[in-house]
Amino acid sequence: MVHIYYGDGKGKTTAAIGLAVRAAGSRMKVLFVQFLKTEFSGERHTLSHTENITLTFAPIELKFTYDMNESEKAHASNLFRHIFDESVTKVFTLKYDMIVLDEIFSAIEAGMISEHDVYEFVSNAPKNLEVVMTGHNPPKRIMELADYITEMKKIKHPYDKGTTARFGIEF
Repeated sequence: MVHIYYGDGKGKTTAAIGLAVRAAGSRMKVLFVQFLKTEFSGERHTLSHTENITLTFAPIELKFTYDMNESEKAHASNLFRHIFDESVTKVFTLKYDMIVLDEIFSAIEAGMISEHDVYEFVSNAPKNLEVVMTGHNPPKRIMELADYITEMKKIKHPYDKGTTARFGIEF
């Protein structure tokens, strides 16, 4: 089945991690893929040491997309397209039970991953594969493929008062 956690509220990645940990604890094989995040995102240490979860590569440094120049954006786009393509290959060849595509919608919105490629993958994914996707604005046609859709809506957030993201809480 296809799961979507989206919106402007906190908790999208946290929900996907919870589902991945539950699946891994039930002896399901999980591929966890992150876009637009670095190796230092707090969850990566625990996920990389969790039995039955395979965590894909993440860069050590990465600017926010709005801070990137065109060259940096092109480099990041090539990197994330490669990670996506490699992950799709792994799902079909190594028989995973679940794939998490964390921040995939934000990568699509930033022009770093092709909406068409994600749509084709989800449409043709193995029938026994749970596909979990997160991000801000999922494309309508991908939402139409979903079995579960949860919107995280921000009501109040410390960022609104100028508090920047905190290590261990927001990343």
